[in-house]
Amino acid sequence: MATDTTGTRIPTPAIPPFPAGFLWGVSTSAHQIEGAADLRERSVWDVFTDGPGRVKDGSTAAVACDHYHRYREDVALLADLGVDAYRFSVSWPRTRSEGGADFYDRLVDEVCAAGVRPVVTLYHWDLPAALQESGGWLRRDTAARFAEYVSLVADRLGDRVSKWITLNEPAEHTLLGHALGTHAPGERLLFDALPAAHHQLLAHGLGVQALRAAGATDVGIANSHGPTWPASREQPDVEAADFYDLLLNRLFADPVLLGRYPDGIAELMPGEVEADLKTIAEPIDFYGVNYYAPTRVGAPQGTEIDFGGVRMPAELPFSVREIEGVPVTDFGWPVVPEALTELLTAFHDRYGDRLPPIVITENGCSYEGVEDQARITFLDGHIRALHRAIDAGVDVRGYFVWSLMDNFEWAEGYARRFGLVHVDRATLERTPKASYAWLRGVLRAQRG
Repeated sequence: MATDTTGTRIPTPAIPPFPAGFLWGVSTSAHQIEGAADLRERSVWDVFTDGPGRVKDGSTAAVACDHYHRYREDVALLADLGVDAYRFSVSWPRTRSEGGADFYDRLVDEVCAAGVRPVVTLYHWDLPAALQESGGWLRRDTAARFAEYVSLVADRLGDRVSKWITLNEPAEHTLLGHALGTHAPGERLLFDALPAAHHQLLAHGLGVQALRAAGATDVGIANSHGPTWPASREQPDVEAADFYDLLLNRLFADPVLLGRYPDGIAELMPGEVEADLKTIAEPIDFYGVNYYAPTRVGAPQGTEIDFGGVRMPAELPFSVREIEGVPVTDFGWPVVPEALTELLTAFHDRYGDRLPPIVITENGCSYEGVEDQARITFLDGHIRALHRAIDAGVDVRGYFVWSLMDNFEWAEGYARRFGLVHVDRATLERTPKASYAWLRGVLRAQRG
């Protein structure tokens, strides 16, 4: 509920009905919730968190939410919530361990038995450490190894899983993991990290081919996107914002949707780029968008800054600025629901008939507390913004909240809570938050 100037609570109007068949879900990722690290190969994140000072609270994901052992309890939460679908990732390192793939058989069976559709993400940043030792995403061969892994998973789960996502957020994995060193594998290569972007995109295309060969008919990718706003109308700020937008948005969307890189990028990439682009642009059935916030960008200011826990070096050709006059989450991220409408309509205009149906594969926020009214306000605003985009003609087929439960939030450790379900760090007890009950009510109302 909102309040008026006297503090009186005003009932919030019901969320308008979404189209028939619209897919409502929640998302998680393997490394962030599974735990049971002793039962799988090591990943780049295990190696990264071994280093002192790399994770804010010094924690690791060795236990995380212990989803590996408590998955039945967590699937029961999904069923009670009433979602149509559950987006989770398969741990590549776990599938390389004896009996590791058996866990996903059990999980998928449990999800299906609960009447929930499993949506599988095949890569959510947890590269096997052994592959990193041989070059990781800077090496072309990793894309080929990914395709082999995809074939194995599709063969194992494809009789029950129909909706697949190849990669999650290659932009962040490139920028934070390979360019700035804030995430695993901790490389600080700046623009020399571009081959990692190309090889992930190539892995996506090879992964699509592998899924098609296994009979999959509902395949996409999950890229993170958000509007980029120049700090002013002055040319240096506009140029800096355009460059940032190219790196975080067009660099990862154009090759998939248009079969080409933005001007000036292809010559920076390794290998037979034109041939690779034909693979990268393999037709997909939906385009996943992870949306959190817009970014305000200006010309470089000559100093290193901290932006949302990320160190932005002074030598970058742009600087990220504060968006003034809007609320922020406990993570300090700006809350601007209308920017989601702006993003989606801009994508619709830019890519036209090359843009397949969109699925919002992640949208969420970090707030403390079980009585999390701020999260309810956030989700309410963004779901309404999504509805406005649909009214404007954008073909959106689904919406997934990040995340089902509080989890290991990468370099922030357990300092950030994105979950609809509170997880006690000492006992791992699950407690649904007010936002969980609110979303359950929304879903029931949507179904009439």
